[in-house]
Amino acid sequence: MTTPPVPAPAAAATPATSASTPATTAVSTSPSAARGPGGSSPAPLSAARSAPKRRGRTPRTPLSPRPSLPLTLVTGLVLVYTLLPLAWLFINATKDQNGLLNSFGLWFADDVNLWDNITRTLSYDDGAFVRWLLNTLLYVVAGAGGATVLAVLGGYALAKFAFPGRRAVFAVVIGAVAVPGTALAVPTFLMFSKMGLTNTPWAVIVPSLISPFGLYLMWVFAAEAVPTELLEAARIDGSGELRTFFRIALPLLMPGTVTVLLFSMVATWNNYFLPLIMIKDPDWYPLTLGLNAWNAQAQTAGGEPVFDLIITGSLLTIVPIVAVFLLLQRYWQSGLAAGSVKE
Repeated sequence: MTTPPVPAPAAAATPATSASTPATTAVSTSPSAARGPGGSSPAPLSAARSAPKRRGRTPRTPLSPRPSLPLTLVTGLVLVYTLLPLAWLFINATKDQNGLLNSFGLWFADDVNLWDNITRTLSYDDGAFVRWLLNTLLYVVAGAGGATVLAVLGGYALAKFAFPGRRAVFAVVIGAVAVPGTALAVPTFLMFSKMGLTNTPWAVIVPSLISPFGLYLMWVFAAEAVPTELLEAARIDGSGELRTFFRIALPLLMPGTVTVLLFSMVATWNNYFLPLIMIKDPDWYPLTLGLNAWNAQAQTAGGEPVFDLIITGSLLTIVPIVAVFLLLQRYWQSGLAAGSVKE
């Protein structure tokens, strides 16, 4: 008896065939699904292809403004206007008397005599330049420093304390700011002459203590920089007025304090008219009057012209101001973001 052959099971091939069918269908239908009517690609695909081109263009915002050629030219002119006198002063401070008169003003001479000029400037006329420098430092420390202290105290008090006559004080301060200093020179001289203070350092220090603009500036700055709620919280915690001022208000007032200090320092350092009418003794001259006295020597009979020393002394005169500005500018930078974030 012959056994009939057993047919191979067809169910084993069916899953593979059925499994491959969807994949084939998916592959074959994906191009047609990605095409729109008429065989063209749909809009989203074209937008996706053009997206990298748009991404390369940076939109102009207030944080990244478009460069302005006129503004750049104006800024360049201001920069040249500011740096050109300093460059002229430094270049000519390296020349001796002959090189100063026989060479181009904006280029160096054959010999560089900067160190020799500095040595001669400091030792000429028995060290008069050093004496004038010390006098100027005295006027700046006592006058400008005192003006800054009074402006900070007065501005804080006017901004944070209510008292009768506050508006009248405000009117007086604004009026004092509007009056030029030269208009008060003669009355100031007559007053100090009656008190016997002319030809003394007090004739320069005491008028320098009054700074209406510094007082007004600290008044406005203290009103915005020191929150009243912060002061009230400190008072509730038992802090006295002096402790509240030194521990809380004064650090917040530092940018304004540095601004007033620099303004007062520059005004006192460059002050010429007030010492001119108040002081006649050369031993109490500031640098401005001393350098002018050296310049006047060339116009007197038998006087020695020292133009090289005058230029070198002028260069040495601006060095302390530049150094102080560079040291104190970080306090300005610390206050640039004040009030930018609202809590």
